[in-house]
Amino acid sequence: MRSSILSPRFRPGKQFALTWSIPEPFSGMTGALMHRSRSFALLADRPVDILTLDDRVDYPELEQRLRARGELIDGIRIINIWDWLRDREDSGEDAGGAETAPRHIHDPIPVDADSVEHRHGDVVLLREVRAADGGALAADRFRRDGTLLVTDRRDPQTRKRSVVLYDRRGRPVRSWGSAWGLYRHWLDELVGDDESFLIVDSKTAARFARTYRRRNVVTMHVLHGSHRTADGSGLSSSRRSVLENLGDFDSVALLTRAQRADLISDLGPHENVAVIPNGFNDVMSGGPAAHRRGRGLMLASLTARKRVSHAVKAVARASREADVTLDVFGEGVRRPLLEKTIRSQRMQQRVSLRGHDDAARSAFATADFMLLTSKAEGLPLALVEGMAAGCVPIAYDIPYGPADVIAHGSNGFLVPPGDVDGLAQRIVELQRMPRHRVETMRRRARATAAQFSDRAVVRAWAREMERAYERKHAASSPQSTIRRLRRAIGRAKRRIIRLSGRYERSDA
Repeated sequence: MRSSILSPRFRPGKQFALTWSIPEPFSGMTGALMHRSRSFALLADRPVDILTLDDRVDYPELEQRLRARGELIDGIRIINIWDWLRDREDSGEDAGGAETAPRHIHDPIPVDADSVEHRHGDVVLLREVRAADGGALAADRFRRDGTLLVTDRRDPQTRKRSVVLYDRRGRPVRSWGSAWGLYRHWLDELVGDDESFLIVDSKTAARFARTYRRRNVVTMHVLHGSHRTADGSGLSSSRRSVLENLGDFDSVALLTRAQRADLISDLGPHENVAVIPNGFNDVMSGGPAAHRRGRGLMLASLTARKRVSHAVKAVARASREADVTLDVFGEGVRRPLLEKTIRSQRMQQRVSLRGHDDAARSAFATADFMLLTSKAEGLPLALVEGMAAGCVPIAYDIPYGPADVIAHGSNGFLVPPGDVDGLAQRIVELQRMPRHRVETMRRRARATAAQFSDRAVVRAWAREMERAYERKHAASSPQSTIRRLRRAIGRAKRRIIRLSGRYERSDA
């Protein structure tokens, strides 16, 4: 039970968190979503339904594992769209309020070499056909009793799509021209007439969610990563459709002030853009601990974006002048390449790839320093958690996050992005510091991290939900209509300018 003393106070309403999927293992965006949901439940007594849109077939088992690990607690549950439709006794029985009457009855996908089946135990839940490039062409989804649930067809020539929902007797009762129509129907069923708040974390889900506009639903999108391309020259292509229509959300939460300033510079003023960082459990961070000098720590997926090889090479160079080691917690596709790098640098005795470990964050309490070498971030939760434990951060000065929390030379070190030698120099500098100076740096790191405590961050969410609700319900005024028209004109102008630039480059 949460404490009533200074507890964050939320507006009445249902709480939903929408993402595309829950990978296993997870960190980053999914870890932040889970942590935020637990904070809402524990500190504000707000149950949260985590909504997913993927075709994972083992959500019941996944939920059991997450509860056993403490990732899911009382008040939080996972609801997958396909499992929800399967489990509804009346799924497909009531076509009232349908966008369209069923337009097509699709032939079933044959069981042959071109189709792929996804089973839960012995039960087929999904049969699909994909094109040579991996794109989906057709899918049949089934209930657990074997009855047909949904058919989904795409015409590769016209790009038209047909999605049909069936009742338990196999009768088509409702259809849509896109999966988004089905998604909107599902959300309407979950929300009902209740006031609700829908926080969208996944950039994939955000493309759909920006089209979901209901008077009783406040929609909020969290940007967990940079909105710019890797070189900072333009908007991220994977986020562009959302970024150019940010006004479709009632609130857009960024993790840092620096990103907010850049976003406004890139897209112009938006009254619905707020800054809400990721929080951490300050109760778990503890006080001063026995940090082992020379022990480095890194929590990162083993992907190209994280540039873990830079950390390996920096430790190799620093080890020529100081006794240092590095433990890397995380998994990913670049593990074989990193193992090769470790061997080529002759670092087998100093650098260890520890894989995924649910208890990895507890290692901050005894580590001397942590490394962050990503190409771009939002605000890495691991960075704040490490500082809270007194682990000195040494990070590339990338967009976004490190410069928002690290005061260079005071509570950690900032290094120019990609400067492996600079990274090594800061590791050596820390090892040569007198103990009292290092302890001062650790105290300052803890003090900085305290600003990101769960309680402070949940209060910030409560305030922004209230503001978003008020903005939404003031949106019917004539002044608001004029502002929306101006934003639409501005978006059109930016598209024309961008397209003009493309034509000029193609003519050059």
